[in-house]
Amino acid sequence: MTDPGGMERTLVLVRHAKAEPPGDGPDADRGLTTRGRADAAAAGAWLARHALLPDVVLCSTARRTRETWHGVAMGMTGSPDEAGPAGSAPVVRYEAAVYEARPGDLLTLLRSLPTHAETVLLVAHNPGVSLLSALLDPVRADREGLRTTDVVVHRTRQPWAELVHADITARHTARG
Repeated sequence: MTDPGGMERTLVLVRHAKAEPPGDGPDADRGLTTRGRADAAAAGAWLARHALLPDVVLCSTARRTRETWHGVAMGMTGSPDEAGPAGSAPVVRYEAAVYEARPGDLLTLLRSLPTHAETVLLVAHNPGVSLLSALLDPVRADREGLRTTDVVVHRTRQPWAELVHADITARHTARG
């Protein structure tokens, strides 16, 4: 089913940027490398150039995803608080369920979005985010999945609550 109003919805999937190698601490506490911070800012600049500024951001609570979102936001506008449409700040939801999520879990989260959300940015982890992209568009999905800081843009006219398919319309790999 499509939205009777014909509103196009955009889902921007971002795999977190290059993180520090695993150490003695918890995996969720790993931060970004210097390259990861540069790549996140480059991804944000690419999103801004393509007018893909989110009004809602869903982000894992892991440190590397939070730092990725911060870098993306800084690359978009120079401020993590001004990255939304028409210069308004996006609604940012840090979701513990995104960490180690399966594609079905991520899809459930997306289906809970408000109907008025037009552009949603999801900052997540592999393999879940890559498998979600393939689930939404199995024909155009990259068989090797998303690499660090990969951005994949999906578009659909389905309401979020009924999301089952969204065409991949653009991709970007940032390399600082």
